[in-house]
Amino acid sequence: MPKVRIKLNSSDIDALNNICNSIKTIAKKSGTPMGGPVPLPTKKLKVTTRKSPCGDGTATFDNFEMRIHKRLIDLPAKEAVLHHIMKMQIPKNVNIKIEMKD
Repeated sequence: MPKVRIKLNSSDIDALNNICNSIKTIAKKSGTPMGGPVPLPTKKLKVTTRKSPCGDGTATFDNFEMRIHKRLIDLPAKEAVLHHIMKMQIPKNVNIKIEMKD
């Protein structure tokens, strides 16, 4: 049977975990075996800037960091489960990618 791989990523870990939990409950209600959510490595984007707006003065710096969290879910390709997943309300800060695997 073909499988569906769902890739989720977001900078907001709480929204990401909520979506994963709702996909898990949909799979449990339909009796579908689910693989995951598998946490993938977190990407850390770091930016270092000068505190002084003009660039003169003491050499003090600000460090900013954005973390991108990723999850991976595998499901069998059942039409009923996929229909419910595609109808879910997903926040704008969560990116979802659904692909078919053989």
